[in-house]
Amino acid sequence: MRVTPTRTDEREKPVTSEPSGRERDGATEAFVAHRNLLFTVAYEMLGSAADAEDVLQETWLRWAGVDLPEVRDRRAYLVRITTRQALNRLRTLGRRKESYVGSWLPEPLLTTPDVAEDVELADSVSMAMMLVLETLTPTERAVFVLREVFDLGYDEIAEAVEKSPAAVRQIAHRARAHVAARRPRGVVSAAESRQALEAFRRAVETGDLQGLLDILSPDVVLLGDGGGVKQAVLRPVTGRDKVARLVLGGLLKHAASLSLGPAQVNGYPALVVHLDGALDTVVAVRLDEGRITGLYAVRNPEKLSHMRRETALRR
Repeated sequence: MRVTPTRTDEREKPVTSEPSGRERDGATEAFVAHRNLLFTVAYEMLGSAADAEDVLQETWLRWAGVDLPEVRDRRAYLVRITTRQALNRLRTLGRRKESYVGSWLPEPLLTTPDVAEDVELADSVSMAMMLVLETLTPTERAVFVLREVFDLGYDEIAEAVEKSPAAVRQIAHRARAHVAARRPRGVVSAAESRQALEAFRRAVETGDLQGLLDILSPDVVLLGDGGGVKQAVLRPVTGRDKVARLVLGGLLKHAASLSLGPAQVNGYPALVVHLDGALDTVVAVRLDEGRITGLYAVRNPEKLSHMRRETALRR
Protein backbone atom coordinates (compact mmCIF):
# COMPACT_ATOMS: atom_id res chain seq x y z
CA MET A 1 0.00 0.00 0.00
CA ARG A 2 1.30 3.44 -0.85
CA VAL A 3 0.87 6.30 1.55
CA THR A 4 0.61 9.89 0.33
CA PRO A 5 0.06 13.10 2.30
CA THR A 6 -2.67 14.54 0.13
CA ARG A 7 -5.86 12.75 1.17
CA THR A 8 -7.75 13.67 4.32
CA ASP A 9 -8.99 10.12 4.94
CA GLU A 10 -5.66 8.32 4.78
CA ARG A 11 -3.92 6.62 7.71
CA GLU A 12 -0.26 6.16 8.45
CA LYS A 13 0.30 2.46 7.79
CA PRO A 14 3.49 0.50 7.28
CA VAL A 15 4.21 -0.72 3.79
CA THR A 16 4.12 -4.44 3.15
CA SER A 17 7.68 -4.60 1.81
CA GLU A 18 10.93 -3.67 3.50
CA PRO A 19 12.18 -0.16 2.61
CA SER A 20 15.49 -0.01 0.80
CA GLY A 21 18.66 1.08 2.54
CA ARG A 22 18.49 4.44 0.77
CA GLU A 23 14.88 4.94 1.89
CA ARG A 24 15.80 4.07 5.49
CA ASP A 25 18.63 6.59 5.38
CA GLY A 26 16.28 9.21 3.92
CA ALA A 27 13.66 8.53 6.59
CA THR A 28 16.25 8.83 9.35
CA GLU A 29 17.69 12.03 7.89
CA ALA A 30 14.26 13.67 7.63
CA PHE A 31 13.26 12.62 11.15
CA VAL A 32 16.49 13.91 12.68
CA ALA A 33 16.22 17.19 10.74
CA HIS A 34 12.72 17.85 12.12
CA ARG A 35 13.04 16.22 15.53
CA ASN A 36 13.17 19.44 17.56
CA LEU A 37 10.13 20.76 15.71
CA LEU A 38 8.21 17.54 16.33
CA PHE A 39 9.14 17.57 20.01
CA THR A 40 7.92 21.16 20.28
CA VAL A 41 4.58 20.28 18.66
CA ALA A 42 4.09 17.33 21.01
CA TYR A 43 5.20 19.26 24.10
CA GLU A 44 2.91 22.21 23.39
CA MET A 45 0.00 19.82 22.98
CA LEU A 46 0.79 17.73 26.06
CA GLY A 47 2.64 19.93 28.54
CA SER A 48 4.77 16.91 29.37
CA ALA A 49 8.27 16.38 28.03
CA ALA A 50 8.21 12.70 28.99
CA ASP A 51 5.00 12.13 27.04
CA ALA A 52 6.33 14.20 24.14
CA GLU A 53 9.37 11.90 23.95
CA ASP A 54 7.05 8.88 23.89
CA VAL A 55 5.07 10.47 21.06
CA LEU A 56 8.28 10.94 19.07
CA GLN A 57 9.07 7.26 19.51
CA GLU A 58 5.63 6.36 18.17
CA THR A 59 6.04 8.85 15.33
CA TRP A 60 9.33 7.29 14.31
CA LEU A 61 7.85 3.77 14.26
CA ARG A 62 5.13 4.91 11.87
CA TRP A 63 7.44 7.12 9.81
CA ALA A 64 9.93 4.29 9.31
CA GLY A 65 7.24 2.28 7.49
CA VAL A 66 6.03 5.02 5.16
CA ASP A 67 6.51 4.74 1.39
CA LEU A 68 8.96 7.65 1.35
CA PRO A 69 9.10 8.37 -2.43
CA GLU A 70 5.38 9.12 -2.34
CA VAL A 71 5.69 11.78 0.40
CA ARG A 72 5.77 15.23 -1.17
CA ASP A 73 6.27 17.26 2.02
CA ARG A 74 8.16 15.32 4.67
CA ARG A 75 7.89 18.03 7.31
CA ALA A 76 4.10 18.27 6.98
CA TYR A 77 3.73 14.50 6.99
CA LEU A 78 5.84 14.13 10.14
CA VAL A 79 3.90 16.91 11.88
CA ARG A 80 0.68 15.14 11.00
CA ILE A 81 1.82 11.82 12.45
CA THR A 82 3.06 13.58 15.59
CA THR A 83 -0.20 15.48 15.99
CA ARG A 84 -2.31 12.34 15.75
CA GLN A 85 -0.16 10.49 18.23
CA ALA A 86 -0.17 13.49 20.59
CA LEU A 87 -3.97 13.69 20.39
CA ASN A 88 -4.20 10.04 21.39
CA ARG A 89 -1.78 10.63 24.26
CA LEU A 90 -3.57 13.84 25.31
CA ARG A 91 -6.80 11.97 25.91
CA THR A 92 -4.97 9.42 28.04
CA LEU A 93 -3.16 12.20 29.88
CA GLY A 94 -6.52 13.82 30.65
CA ARG A 95 -7.64 10.69 32.45
CA ARG A 96 -4.39 10.60 34.42
CA LYS A 97 -4.84 14.20 35.51
CA GLU A 98 -8.23 13.37 37.03
CA SER A 99 -6.49 11.22 39.65
CA TYR A 100 -3.43 13.46 40.05
CA VAL A 101 -2.67 14.56 43.61
CA GLY A 102 -3.01 18.35 43.86
CA SER A 103 -2.57 20.81 41.00
CA TRP A 104 -1.11 19.56 37.71
CA LEU A 105 1.47 21.90 36.20
CA PRO A 106 3.32 21.56 32.87
CA GLU A 107 6.75 19.96 32.98
CA PRO A 108 9.37 22.75 33.04
CA LEU A 109 12.12 22.76 30.42
CA LEU A 110 15.56 24.29 30.71
CA THR A 111 15.55 25.93 27.28
CA THR A 112 18.35 27.05 25.00
CA PRO A 113 19.00 30.82 24.63
CA ASP A 114 17.61 30.97 21.09
CA VAL A 115 14.12 30.06 22.37
CA ALA A 116 13.96 33.37 24.24
CA GLU A 117 15.04 35.20 21.09
CA ASP A 118 11.97 33.90 19.25
CA VAL A 119 9.41 35.96 21.16
CA GLU A 120 6.37 34.19 19.72
CA LEU A 121 7.78 30.74 20.45
CA ALA A 122 8.79 31.73 23.98
CA ASP A 123 5.32 33.13 24.63
CA SER A 124 3.68 29.95 23.35
CA VAL A 125 5.69 27.65 25.66
CA SER A 126 5.69 29.93 28.70
CA MET A 127 4.24 28.33 31.82
CA ALA A 128 1.40 30.87 31.82
CA MET A 129 0.42 30.07 28.22
CA MET A 130 0.78 26.33 28.72
CA LEU A 131 -1.72 26.58 31.56
CA VAL A 132 -4.12 28.48 29.31
CA LEU A 133 -3.78 25.73 26.69
CA GLU A 134 -4.80 23.25 29.38
CA THR A 135 -8.28 24.79 29.34
CA LEU A 136 -8.86 23.85 25.67
CA THR A 137 -10.27 20.55 24.44
CA PRO A 138 -7.70 18.21 22.85
CA THR A 139 -8.78 19.09 19.30
CA GLU A 140 -8.94 22.83 20.07
CA ARG A 141 -5.46 22.66 21.52
CA ALA A 142 -4.07 20.86 18.49
CA VAL A 143 -5.69 23.31 16.07
CA PHE A 144 -4.57 26.35 18.05
CA VAL A 145 -0.97 25.15 18.35
CA LEU A 146 -0.64 24.17 14.69
CA ARG A 147 -2.25 27.37 13.42
CA GLU A 148 -1.10 30.08 15.84
CA VAL A 149 2.34 28.76 16.72
CA PHE A 150 3.44 26.84 13.63
CA ASP A 151 1.36 28.72 11.05
CA LEU A 152 0.11 25.62 9.27
CA GLY A 153 -2.60 26.02 6.66
CA TYR A 154 -6.15 24.95 7.42
CA ASP A 155 -5.96 22.12 4.89
CA GLU A 156 -2.83 20.71 6.55
CA ILE A 157 -4.38 20.98 10.00
CA ALA A 158 -7.57 19.33 8.76
CA GLU A 159 -5.56 16.29 7.68
CA ALA A 160 -3.74 16.18 11.02
CA VAL A 161 -6.88 16.31 13.20
CA GLU A 162 -9.14 14.47 10.74
CA LYS A 163 -11.67 17.27 10.37
CA SER A 164 -12.85 19.25 7.36
CA PRO A 165 -11.08 22.56 6.62
CA ALA A 166 -14.35 24.40 7.36
CA ALA A 167 -14.61 22.71 10.76
CA VAL A 168 -10.97 23.52 11.50
CA ARG A 169 -11.60 27.21 10.78
CA GLN A 170 -14.46 27.24 13.27
CA ILE A 171 -12.40 25.41 15.88
CA ALA A 172 -9.49 27.83 15.36
CA HIS A 173 -11.79 30.84 15.79
CA ARG A 174 -13.26 29.39 18.99
CA ALA A 175 -9.85 28.46 20.40
CA ARG A 176 -8.38 31.92 19.65
CA ALA A 177 -11.24 33.63 21.48
CA HIS A 178 -10.89 31.26 24.43
CA VAL A 179 -7.14 31.84 24.71
CA ALA A 180 -7.39 35.60 24.22
CA ALA A 181 -9.76 35.85 27.19
CA ARG A 182 -7.35 34.00 29.48
CA ARG A 183 -3.81 34.79 28.40
CA PRO A 184 -1.68 37.57 29.94
CA ARG A 185 -2.72 40.95 28.60
CA GLY A 186 0.55 41.65 26.83
CA VAL A 187 3.77 39.95 25.87
CA VAL A 188 6.17 40.28 28.79
CA SER A 189 9.81 40.99 27.99
CA ALA A 190 12.62 38.93 29.44
CA ALA A 191 13.91 42.08 31.17
CA GLU A 192 10.59 42.58 32.96
CA SER A 193 10.55 38.96 34.05
CA ARG A 194 14.12 39.15 35.35
CA GLN A 195 13.36 42.34 37.27
CA ALA A 196 10.27 40.85 38.91
CA LEU A 197 12.02 37.60 39.78
CA GLU A 198 15.01 39.44 41.22
CA ALA A 199 12.67 41.46 43.46
CA PHE A 200 10.92 38.24 44.47
CA ARG A 201 14.22 36.48 45.16
CA ARG A 202 15.62 39.39 47.16
CA ALA A 203 12.48 39.57 49.31
CA VAL A 204 12.50 35.84 49.98
CA GLU A 205 16.20 35.65 50.81
CA THR A 206 15.98 38.58 53.23
CA GLY A 207 12.58 37.70 54.68
CA ASP A 208 11.26 41.07 53.52
CA LEU A 209 7.48 40.65 53.72
CA GLN A 210 6.73 44.16 52.46
CA GLY A 211 9.10 43.75 49.54
CA LEU A 212 7.30 40.54 48.59
CA LEU A 213 3.90 42.18 48.90
CA ASP A 214 5.05 44.99 46.63
CA ILE A 215 5.91 42.65 43.73
CA LEU A 216 2.78 40.49 44.05
CA SER A 217 -0.53 41.45 42.48
CA PRO A 218 -3.46 41.71 44.94
CA ASP A 219 -5.14 38.73 43.26
CA VAL A 220 -1.99 36.63 42.75
CA VAL A 221 -2.51 32.86 42.55
CA LEU A 222 0.01 30.28 43.77
CA LEU A 223 -0.09 26.79 42.28
CA GLY A 224 2.13 24.00 43.56
CA ASP A 225 2.81 20.63 41.94
CA GLY A 226 4.29 17.96 44.19
CA GLY A 227 2.56 15.07 42.45
CA GLY A 228 1.87 13.45 45.81
CA VAL A 229 5.62 12.88 46.19
CA LYS A 230 6.78 16.23 47.55
CA GLN A 231 4.86 18.55 49.85
CA ALA A 232 3.02 21.29 47.95
CA VAL A 233 -0.21 23.22 48.24
CA LEU A 234 -2.99 20.91 47.08
CA ARG A 235 -5.29 23.71 45.93
CA PRO A 236 -4.64 27.17 44.48
CA VAL A 237 -3.83 29.82 47.06
CA THR A 238 -5.21 33.23 46.13
CA GLY A 239 -4.45 36.69 47.48
CA ARG A 240 -1.29 38.67 48.10
CA ASP A 241 -1.20 38.34 51.91
CA LYS A 242 -1.85 34.58 51.93
CA VAL A 243 0.66 33.85 49.20
CA ALA A 244 3.40 36.06 50.67
CA ARG A 245 3.13 34.58 54.14
CA LEU A 246 2.97 31.03 52.79
CA VAL A 247 6.04 31.54 50.60
CA LEU A 248 8.12 33.14 53.32
CA GLY A 249 7.01 30.65 55.95
CA GLY A 250 7.76 27.66 53.75
CA LEU A 251 11.13 28.81 52.46
CA LEU A 252 12.48 30.33 55.63
CA LYS A 253 12.08 26.99 57.43
CA HIS A 254 14.90 25.74 55.22
CA ALA A 255 16.84 29.00 54.99
CA ALA A 256 20.16 27.48 56.09
CA SER A 257 20.19 24.80 53.37
CA LEU A 258 18.27 26.60 50.63
CA SER A 259 19.50 28.59 47.65
CA LEU A 260 17.69 30.35 44.80
CA GLY A 261 19.21 30.92 41.39
CA PRO A 262 18.15 32.13 37.95
CA ALA A 263 17.41 29.82 35.00
CA GLN A 264 15.89 30.05 31.55
CA VAL A 265 12.72 27.96 31.76
CA ASN A 266 10.29 27.55 28.87
CA GLY A 267 11.82 30.55 27.14
CA TYR A 268 11.52 32.92 30.10
CA PRO A 269 13.51 33.75 33.23
CA ALA A 270 12.58 31.63 36.24
CA LEU A 271 14.05 30.59 39.58
CA VAL A 272 15.41 27.22 40.61
CA VAL A 273 15.46 26.28 44.26
CA HIS A 274 18.17 23.96 45.56
CA LEU A 275 17.86 22.27 48.93
CA ASP A 276 21.08 20.86 50.38
CA GLY A 277 22.60 21.28 46.92
CA ALA A 278 19.94 19.22 45.12
CA LEU A 279 17.37 20.62 42.70
CA ASP A 280 14.11 20.87 44.64
CA THR A 281 11.73 23.30 42.93
CA VAL A 282 11.31 25.30 39.75
CA VAL A 283 9.43 28.58 40.18
CA ALA A 284 7.92 30.25 37.11
CA VAL A 285 5.76 33.35 37.12
CA ARG A 286 3.02 35.07 35.19
CA LEU A 287 3.30 38.85 34.99
CA ASP A 288 0.67 41.47 34.27
CA GLU A 289 1.54 45.17 34.34
CA GLY A 290 4.82 44.56 36.15
CA ARG A 291 3.45 42.49 39.02
CA ILE A 292 3.35 38.76 39.60
CA THR A 293 -0.18 37.46 39.08
CA GLY A 294 0.76 33.77 38.98
CA LEU A 295 3.37 31.76 40.87
CA TYR A 296 3.94 28.21 39.64
CA ALA A 297 6.08 25.95 41.82
CA VAL A 298 6.92 22.55 40.34
CA ARG A 299 8.35 20.11 42.93
CA ASN A 300 7.36 16.73 41.53
CA PRO A 301 10.76 15.03 40.96
CA GLU A 302 9.42 13.19 37.91
CA LYS A 303 8.90 16.56 36.22
CA LEU A 304 12.37 17.97 36.87
CA SER A 305 14.51 15.69 34.70
CA HIS A 306 14.54 18.15 31.78
CA MET A 307 16.04 20.79 34.08
CA ARG A 308 19.38 18.98 34.00
CA ARG A 309 20.11 19.67 30.33
CA GLU A 310 19.00 22.28 27.83
CA THR A 311 16.15 21.44 25.48
CA ALA A 312 16.11 22.87 21.96
CA LEU A 313 12.66 23.92 20.71
CA ARG A 314 11.88 24.86 17.11
CA ARG A 315 9.05 26.21 14.97
